[in-house]
Amino acid sequence: MKQLIILLLLIIAFIIGYGQYKQYKRYNSPNIDYKTDKKLDLEYYNQEQVLNYNEAIENLNSYVMLQWTANSIDVRTPEDDDEETKQAVEKYAKKLAILKYYEAKLEKSSILKEKGLSNKEIQFLEETGTDLKTYNKTLATNKIKSMFNADKKIIYGQKSALIYEIQKKLISNGFEITLDGFYKTETLNAIKNFEEKNNLFVDGVLDALTLDALFK
Repeated sequence: MKQLIILLLLIIAFIIGYGQYKQYKRYNSPNIDYKTDKKLDLEYYNQEQVLNYNEAIENLNSYVMLQWTANSIDVRTPEDDDEETKQAVEKYAKKLAILKYYEAKLEKSSILKEKGLSNKEIQFLEETGTDLKTYNKTLATNKIKSMFNADKKIIYGQKSALIYEIQKKLISNGFEITLDGFYKTETLNAIKNFEEKNNLFVDGVLDALTLDALFK
């Protein structure tokens, strides 16, 4: 009889202990909050996106906690494969995808800023769909073109940074000339040949049309 009472007490203690454990487990999910080790740009030019990212985190965390406490489902690492769990995990995946979308934009912006770009430049890249390599090439080309003055004709024997850049471009187009920045016969003839190949007026004179064709 005494052994039976002890057995019953042990069973009762187990039931109570298990119930308390379930309660503890229900309201104490480890590492419930979403965290990332990626470097994000929280000064991103579009602050609405930063707000959306933070809201997506809160939305995800709230959903994970709700499923854990209300349905005992850990949507991050589910143990069951019943229909309720599948639906919960699918919904979690969609919320996580939204969060990752905003996170990727903020991470990319951070990387671009480390390369020296401003918010305005990043906005330009995104709105035009231009990649960084093309953007940098465009900047360099525009700087070269800014040295050109249509009202000031380049004269024979003249030396300048613009002529040097023109020579570099001609060389990249297959012309074998000296890279020295001097506007002499071989450079003039190379420009003529380039103009002829590109259906431009052949005079060896550097004008806006020739410049655009060289740097297109």
